[in-house]
Amino acid sequence: MVWRNIFKTIILLLIVSGFLIPGAFVSAQTPQQQERQSLEEELERLEREIQKYEDDIEITQQQKKSLQNEIYILQNSIRKLDLQIYQSNRLIGDLRVQIDDTATSIIRTEEEIGKVRTQLGEILQRIYEEDRKTKLEVLLVGDQLSDFFDNLMALEAINTKNRDLLSDIEALYEYLGGQKEALESEKGEEEYLVKISLLQKEESKSAKSQSENLLEITKGQESEYQKLLQDKKKQAAQIRSRIFELIGVPEAPTFGEALDIANIVSSQTGIRPAFLLAVLTQESNLGKNVGRCYLRNTSNGSGVVVATGRAISRVMKPSRDIQPFLLIVGDLGRDPLNTAVSCPLSYGYGGAMGPAQFIPSTWNAYKDELSDILGKPADPWNVSDSFLAAAVYLVRLGANRDLYGAEWCAAVSYFSGNCSRKNQIAYEFYGDSVRAIANRYEEDIKTLEGQ
Repeated sequence: MVWRNIFKTIILLLIVSGFLIPGAFVSAQTPQQQERQSLEEELERLEREIQKYEDDIEITQQQKKSLQNEIYILQNSIRKLDLQIYQSNRLIGDLRVQIDDTATSIIRTEEEIGKVRTQLGEILQRIYEEDRKTKLEVLLVGDQLSDFFDNLMALEAINTKNRDLLSDIEALYEYLGGQKEALESEKGEEEYLVKISLLQKEESKSAKSQSENLLEITKGQESEYQKLLQDKKKQAAQIRSRIFELIGVPEAPTFGEALDIANIVSSQTGIRPAFLLAVLTQESNLGKNVGRCYLRNTSNGSGVVVATGRAISRVMKPSRDIQPFLLIVGDLGRDPLNTAVSCPLSYGYGGAMGPAQFIPSTWNAYKDELSDILGKPADPWNVSDSFLAAAVYLVRLGANRDLYGAEWCAAVSYFSGNCSRKNQIAYEFYGDSVRAIANRYEEDIKTLEGQ
């Protein structure tokens, strides 16, 4: 019968649609679980090896200063950093697999939504066509009176399933929204992990350079090393004249000049000078590794690499940073299309400005407070202004509290946005590295003050 064939087709469509629910996309796969377990075991092994090197370094640091011990510390630091770099690369690789899986799942979910919408459209079209028929037409089409009641029952079943389909679509859209949020979160984590890896490579490079320089200065002789330790005046002169590398400024100050600025900022904010200098060192290490770019398109945020002129997208996030950036450079009389900012990594956006590496939207939130202190518009590319901006921000994050972990947590927050338990674990290297740099700078400052 025509009626029965029509409704049989519709009911089959409805039965198929019953499988199009979000749960179908999230079932765990045994190979993935095995791979995850294998990765976790490898990371635990790496953590144990890294901890062993850290313990060895700490023990050696407590022993008498000798050339052999100093070289041993640097060599162990390099080995530890090599493990940390490998660990970061494994995490980045795993996260990129997750990103690809999530992106694929989003595509599948969108396809399933399209299928359900098509099926729903077909059903609604059938209902619309049947609703246009008069009761007399319906009665005349059926050979028997029972056909009429069969059709009524089928219509009722369709209306019920129609509501179920709408519910499924809502669930699919909700699931899709969750997937898109997860994808953005995963991309953000990948960006931070890449930055951590860059810092680890920079620190490893620095440790190798220190080892080579130490051997060159002492010619591998313990007596020469001890002379170097005793010559405080020479040490102080070397420390004071050492270049303090900063990103985003035409001429980097010496360590002595940077310390003078940090001391002034410390008197204004209560921040510890060595800690402030350590954070700025980390940010400059990041900045010089990601490169410098010019914004070229104020609509979509694309631009070019300063060094090569190569076109690049995502120099600045349009919805968040372009308008604040235009306001900042406008107040300073700078050309927005020829003012260098950081380039983007593989995911996320660039746009960080000057030595303190503030993104425009964050700088905009502090610029009035900074201008009140300075008595002029604050300039993120000015060394003194950027030092003050970093200090004010770090104080807001609790860095001036008299607690051992306060500075560490403020450093992690400066890097990642907050000091949640998750970020403490994920970005421990950044906090530890800032603390280690600050400790070295504190020793340098003591040498300068005691000369």
